[in-house]
Amino acid sequence: MTQTSNRLFDEMARLMNDASGVAQGMRREFDTLIRTQAERILRDLDVVQREEFEAVKEMARLAREENEALKARIAELEARQPKSAAAAGYDPAI
Repeated sequence: MTQTSNRLFDEMARLMNDASGVAQGMRREFDTLIRTQAERILRDLDVVQREEFEAVKEMARLAREENEALKARIAELEARQPKSAAAAGYDPAI
């Protein structure tokens, strides 16, 4: 009886182990399917990828910094401008 019982438990353990492997394989397949479908949907919606977004964000930051530097330079040049230009009818707003 003991040997039959052990063999039964061994078979049950092997069956459970096999079922666990099948379940893990099914999970991997499901994850792959969902990821593929999500990527296809996002591609069809023409959604921007994260890398592209970060690159444009960096370009905008650099452009803002350059714009601020140019504004400061213009203000400095205008401050150095002789007062006689204003008397001659020069209007820097034009």
